[in-house]
Amino acid sequence: MRVTLCVVGRLRGGPEREILDDYLTRFDRTGRALGLGPAKVVEVEDKKGGGMEAEAKLLRAAIPSGALLVTLDERGKLLSSPEFSRKLGNWRDDGRQDVAFVIGGADGIASGLRAEADFSVSFGKMVWPHMLVRVMLAEQLYRAAAIQANSPYHRA
Repeated sequence: MRVTLCVVGRLRGGPEREILDDYLTRFDRTGRALGLGPAKVVEVEDKKGGGMEAEAKLLRAAIPSGALLVTLDERGKLLSSPEFSRKLGNWRDDGRQDVAFVIGGADGIASGLRAEADFSVSFGKMVWPHMLVRVMLAEQLYRAAAIQANSPYHRA
């Protein structure tokens, strides 16, 4: 099952980029034998300043056709790492070929796009910087694959 992170904004070089790339590489390596991955990031940017609706239009265009749409949103479902891993595995086992995780910009995700989501995940009641959320998601994707591979990475 291919994984696409559809995100608003460009993550330049620096520690966040290095961590993101590291976790996505780990996910690809661990997930490949499990039918998870590869993972890629599609960055969109509204250079005209059209706000959340303009960002939503760009995000919709970045979502692979037929993909399961998952938003990262503070109103989403709180999941433990094992629950998230099971969710990914269930989507894969149900025959989903693509899953797209959508991370909005600084103002979040437009309500219309949120309403289109098949599922929504929250990383807690706190609001996180959207650039950091992609790093956190990449780590959770790797952790989910590690859980399914019975790797010692996840200690619970």
